[in-house]
Parts: sequence; C-alpha cells; structure tokens
Amino acid sequence: MFGRMRDDLTTAIGEIRDAGLYKSERVITSPQQALISVASGNEVLNFCANNYLGLSDHPDVVAAAKEALDRWGFGLSSVRFICGTQQIHKDLEGALSNFLGTEDTILYSSCFDANGGLFETLLGAEDAIISDELNHASIIDGVRLSKAKRYRYKNRDMADLEAQLKDAADARYRLIATDGVFSMDGYVAPLDEICDLAERYDALVMVDDSHAVGFVGADGAGTPSLFGVKDRVDIVTGTLGKALGGASGGYVSARREIVELLRQRSRPYLFSNSLAPSVTAASLKALELIGTSSDLRDKLAANTALFRTKMTEAGFDVLPGDHPISPVMIGDAAEAGRLADKLLDLGIYVIGFSYPVVPQGKARIRVQLSAAHSTEDVERAIAAFAEARAALAG
Repeated sequence: MFGRMRDDLTTAIGEIRDAGLYKSERVITSPQQALISVASGNEVLNFCANNYLGLSDHPDVVAAAKEALDRWGFGLSSVRFICGTQQIHKDLEGALSNFLGTEDTILYSSCFDANGGLFETLLGAEDAIISDELNHASIIDGVRLSKAKRYRYKNRDMADLEAQLKDAADARYRLIATDGVFSMDGYVAPLDEICDLAERYDALVMVDDSHAVGFVGADGAGTPSLFGVKDRVDIVTGTLGKALGGASGGYVSARREIVELLRQRSRPYLFSNSLAPSVTAASLKALELIGTSSDLRDKLAANTALFRTKMTEAGFDVLPGDHPISPVMIGDAAEAGRLADKLLDLGIYVIGFSYPVVPQGKARIRVQLSAAHSTEDVERAIAAFAEARAALAG
C-alpha cells in the first residue's frame, strides 16, 4: 500500500522543490542569540528570530529554568485537570493576567493550540466569526474547527469589517478575530477602530498578540495597551515562544467566564500535557524582567529605528511602520532568494519569503530586530545589504 503512496508523496515533494517553496532547515550549533554558530562552523548575525527582547539566552531566564528543574522536576506526565497543575502554572497564569490587564489566563502547549481550542469551545452554528484575511494560520485553522459562520474582511479595512458585521447581523454572537501585529508585514491592527465597530454592532473582540506582547505599548503589554483598549478587548491569545523567553507554550487571557469554560471544554487544553516546569518558571522570570525595566524595549525600539531609517536612506524599500518586523521588499521571488543567500555568505542570517506565503510579486526579506543586537550589529547588517545588492547587480 505504501508503495503507491510513496510515489505520490515523492511527486508532491518534487513539486514543492520545483516551485521554490521547499523549506530547508539550517542547523544551529549554539544557543539562540544575536551571534549564532551554524553547522558549517561559521558565525552569523541572526536577523530572523522572534527573539525580540533577547531573552532566549538571558542568564536570569536560563537560571530560572535550571532552578525549576531541581525544584519542580522535568515534566508532569499528566494533563492539567488530573495531576498536572503545579503552583508555578497558577503563578504564571496570574502573572500574565496582571501584565495584560485581564481577568484570568489559561496556559496551552502553544499558541497554535490556544487558537485551535478557542473558537469551537465558545461558538456554535448560530454564531459568526469575522476574521482578518491576513490572520495567522492558527486562527484560520481554529475558525475552521468551529461550526460558526465565517466571514472575512480585507486586511485592516474598517469599511469592509463593518460590511461583514452587517452581513452577520442575525447571528447570536459575533466575534471579530485579528492578529495584533501581522507577521509578514509588521503592520499593526487598528484596535481602537475595531473596538468602536465591535461596540456599535455588539460584537466580541479577539486579538492574537504573539508578535507584540512584551515590547509593544508603553508597558510592553501589547497592542491593546498601545491603543488604550485593554478593557474593551475580550480575548487575548499569545505565545511564550517569542518575546517571553522564546521556548514554547501559549495562552488565552480573557474574561473570567471564558477562561473557565475553556478549562472545561477546550480539547487541546484537556488532552495535552502540562507546560514543562522549566519553561513555566523561565517565562515567569521573563515577565519579571519586562515588568521591572524598560531597558530592553528601549534598545529594541532604537535598533528598529536605526535599521529602518538607514535602510531607507540606502535606497531599500522597507514597508512603513515602527515594528521590529522590518520587511525589505524585493518583488521577484528568485531575486529575494539570491539576496538572502548572498547575505548569509556575508554573515547575515535572514530569510526570503515569496508566494504563496506573501502575495505574488511581493517577495521580501523579513528582517527582525532584537534588543540583543548591538548598534554595530545593525550597522553591519545594513552595510551587508548594500554590498549584497551591489554584488548581485554586477
């Protein structure tokens, strides 16, 4: 039986390669940090990680993880409702609620699981989900698992959102779902306008803030903080795998009753092992570091401003904004791939993205700044872009 299937799989893999969409996994031989070692033995500056605050190898975060291994053990060998809840899980849920300004929080193995277990638990066939067209795959898949009617609006287009809300007027409950920051563009959802429409049309608001929590907003509490709408957003989902230490884990932070029902009926929560104690403790330490000083956020903002300003001055087309996701637009997919390869030769690790991940003709190098980068690191990356462009042009 597998013989026939093998042929089909081989064909499918070949088609992926031929389309230039095959994803190779480069092996890193060091901790995740600004300067990493790769399998070739070279050291390269990493500008493609979600390590926004540089906490992935922060000594205090690493120490907290080590201490947790001794204090709490390696794993729980259980789901939360049987015998998999330790005090540190409750501590982290409480810390996230306090940080985000929500009533309660529930931990998941990943944000993909959090989004996957959210919609089908809360909404039924008589309800409606109105989702931004550029939302993350985890929201898209989570919405598909729900029996609710699905509506989609153009990216950050409030007129279209309003039109979809009107179309869903006969639904029992309406829920607007959006990324806080869209990961391919670095664009921020206009949450103030979204909340205004939600109130006008009696809808709930859900935000996946994975690319914002920890460093967006004056207190680092994400896009609801940035727009001053913490009390108007009903549900925030997010990850511990980006700014908050970068390991794994996700969460839903929301109204108390929403979280309580998720604990009872959300399938990814009920049927997945508890978050590892070391990850839980390290995430707590990351939140503590973020809450006690703005130094890392300030450094990240300075690095982002430097890169965006100098790259624009050098004639590169960088999508506008002030988020550390700084897409350098190339257009042609093959050209973006060649530029990324040349940059790696020059010691700068970035990735080119092209269709179908981004629209046809909108290929780009997605650069991600980090507080771990020094000013010299950022300047070296800018110089490498110019050198790579000249080399490919000549």
